[in-house]
Amino acid sequence: MNNSDTSMLRIFAGRGSRQFGEKICAHLEIPPGQSTTELFPDGEIIVKIDEDVRGRDCFVVLPTCQPVNDNLIELLIFMDCLRRASARRITAVMPYFGYARQDRKDEGRTPITAKLVANLITTAGANRVLALDLHAAQIQGFFDIPLDHLMAAPVIVEYLQSVREELGEIVLVSPDVGNVKVANMFANVLGGDLAIIDKRRRSGKQVEAVNMVGEVRDRTVLMIDDMISTAGTVTEAARVVMDRGARRVIVAATHGVLVGLALERLAEAPIERIILTDSIPLNGRCGPIADKLVELSVAPLFGEAIRRIHHNVSVSALFRNRVGSKR
Repeated sequence: MNNSDTSMLRIFAGRGSRQFGEKICAHLEIPPGQSTTELFPDGEIIVKIDEDVRGRDCFVVLPTCQPVNDNLIELLIFMDCLRRASARRITAVMPYFGYARQDRKDEGRTPITAKLVANLITTAGANRVLALDLHAAQIQGFFDIPLDHLMAAPVIVEYLQSVREELGEIVLVSPDVGNVKVANMFANVLGGDLAIIDKRRRSGKQVEAVNMVGEVRDRTVLMIDDMISTAGTVTEAARVVMDRGARRVIVAATHGVLVGLALERLAEAPIERIILTDSIPLNGRCGPIADKLVELSVAPLFGEAIRRIHHNVSVSALFRNRVGSKR
């Protein structure tokens, strides 16, 4: 892109996404938008835009990961600031959408916080949203403004194809029944078989029985999901397939949430390689799994999507030969 193509384009990044925003700008060959975010002594956030944005197409890059509420509030204030500075269009760029798992009422007297967050983003001034691998695809319908839903699958597939020969005979394992569609799609793309783990539990902590459909003996097992949070499911699944004779286990996920005992569990689990994207900043916090970790960048994917949005070109065309989303 040359300067004439981008004279009306500005990309800003919050405190938690400066490096990611710089990668996007590098892909587009434009300088990052100039802004300042500060904290008042009582913890309140103030955002100041340090350049003229009147009539410009503005994108705010900020994943609402930990600290979730601080990042969410900063994103809302950023967009309100741009709206009051007369930006022509404001797009919330959310590599990770926090509160996505609160997408329905699964019992009485509980909120649907994903919808509340969607309402807040719209009210703050967003004209559209750009998100990556939403935990539930139905969240797209929570917004009353356009939402472009990106998928990290092409980035993960490109890496796996680059090491395909060393993987040998592979089998895609779904660690739970909710991820079967994704595992099947990757199996078709990479040329592997499919296996499914079915867990029956007495309680949230105690497994009653574990059944597996499919064969993993003497094969490389690939397990791919949208996120790794506490890592309980994926590490348990890794032990199951190794007990069934798998040669090795490779795990991939878009979002490395990695909370609680996740790092300890992953370090101790029989997992050879853990593939994560930079949708959530890892920032050196993955020391216990550094020898297993492969980090892939989705910044170029976001850069291309932003270019297409800015020029009113189809974003979905990026995924014509796509691997499907979770739900």
